[in-house]
Amino acid sequence: MRDLSLKEIEKFSNKILEDYDNKIPSSIFKEKKKITNEEALLVQSNVAKLRQKRGEEVIGYKIGCISKDTQKKMGFDQPASGYLWNTELYKSGVTLHKKDFTNPAMEAEFGVILNRDIKPELVSFDFIRDSIEGIYPLIEIHNLIFHGEEPFGSELLANNAIHSGVILGTECKTKNNPIETDLKLIYDKEIIETWSKKKWPSDMLSEIEWLVKDQANKNNFLRKGNLILTGAYGFPVPINESKLIEVTSSAFGNVEATFI
Repeated sequence: MRDLSLKEIEKFSNKILEDYDNKIPSSIFKEKKKITNEEALLVQSNVAKLRQKRGEEVIGYKIGCISKDTQKKMGFDQPASGYLWNTELYKSGVTLHKKDFTNPAMEAEFGVILNRDIKPELVSFDFIRDSIEGIYPLIEIHNLIFHGEEPFGSELLANNAIHSGVILGTECKTKNNPIETDLKLIYDKEIIETWSKKKWPSDMLSEIEWLVKDQANKNNFLRKGNLILTGAYGFPVPINESKLIEVTSSAFGNVEATFI
């Protein structure tokens, strides 16, 4: 396949954003367009610039596809990343409308907020740990839709790692001592997935150094006040007819949202 020109990247980016705004995400891939992962990252960055130009604010970044199984499924050999937006941040207890999403699917996850800028040349696990202001349980919302051909990696990247929102729980201040916690994803009071013995800080912060370096390659830098989604342990689960979505952590609290 020939490389896309800058003009083609720009056209592709505008169509991706138009589809997203019209709540028909990824429809451009129905045409079975094939782009490389590198081109998809250019599209993602271009879409971010378009969103900033119209007044939206980047409030942080997400890490996705941290499991090796998910990476293999997507054709990756590393995690994926995406942008978080002020227009897509919600507080626990929010009521949202299913019609505003496409096949809405949720992940149980942890997020952290930074207490200082993280410079790539200073990055280390200890530096990252000491840069955390607070920890949050959260629900990440995805538009779980793919129209292209497998593996879906380039389609996922072009669509901002299929991110479409985050519901944030209450802040839990950073704890220096190691802590084990469980994490549960619950639909209408039924436990859908559970993970046990997840460790703070080793498990939750394991991919942030990768994110720092990944974003630096795009001339993006993690800043004080940024929210970072540290990566889910499973694949997004469609909510289908479910309404009440909850995520619980024995150590870090709970978060919930209602989808009608």
